[in-house]
Amino acid sequence: MLEKKPIILLLLATAVILVGTIVTMVAPFKWINDPKLQLAGVKPYTPLQLEGRDIYIREGCNNCHTQTVRPLLADVERYGEYSKVGEFVHDQPFLWGSRRTGPDLARIGGKYPNAWHYRHMEDPQSMVPRSNMPKYAFLKKQLDSRLTEKKMKALGFPYTHADLAALQGKTEMDAMVAYMQKLGNDIPWRKASQVTVTGDMKNPYQDDKTVIQEGKALYDKECAQCHGADLKGGVGPALADIDKPDAEVFKSIYAGIESGGMPAYGESLGKDRVWKLTTFIKYHQGK
Repeated sequence: MLEKKPIILLLLATAVILVGTIVTMVAPFKWINDPKLQLAGVKPYTPLQLEGRDIYIREGCNNCHTQTVRPLLADVERYGEYSKVGEFVHDQPFLWGSRRTGPDLARIGGKYPNAWHYRHMEDPQSMVPRSNMPKYAFLKKQLDSRLTEKKMKALGFPYTHADLAALQGKTEMDAMVAYMQKLGNDIPWRKASQVTVTGDMKNPYQDDKTVIQEGKALYDKECAQCHGADLKGGVGPALADIDKPDAEVFKSIYAGIESGGMPAYGESLGKDRVWKLTTFIKYHQGK
């Protein structure tokens, strides 16, 4: 019986633990950082992005936010295309995480304009009313970049003195936003997930004022944070005076505007509610 031979039992247990550690930790870490697995377009972090990543780690953001979209239907529908190994070749250490107190951030880059991120970091509830994220307005302080060059050398990232000089005058908030906009933005996954609107584009609620209140409720919940409670703009452009047909407004909401930093709401709201939201916006414009 092995339990009666403590030395042998100890050696065998140690061997099992070492093998398990190599299989579950050492080998995957080597694979994930193998340059051969790098995807085209995935670039090393710039000095500003790298500083933002270090601040992200310092503030414990990875305790609430994961950075990996699992190949599950629920993950892909909510966050976008599932994560690929080659996306993380420059992440040392990687920040995949396993706990989602907040949403996953693997595909956050390019989803919103910079102004959205600045306001969200300063006061998260002003952009996402139900958020329990603390305020990070204190990140407006000057960025301490004295170790940046050493970190870039240690990680083997290419840089120039001009890149380092560009950090002068930047704040920790600037670095954090730059890092947010980098995440998931090196691969063209959004082009594959764009929604194409087809079929009858006539507004079914064009003359139905009974849906105005429901449309307003949808606007207050989904749009007011960027376009203003009165449609006069803010982070996003003003909507009060735009002169577009109902179908174009519908398409902008349903499929999003990638170049303008507006996400698509078609999958989350559905066609019917997007038409009601469109009806409210057009009604407000006509007042």
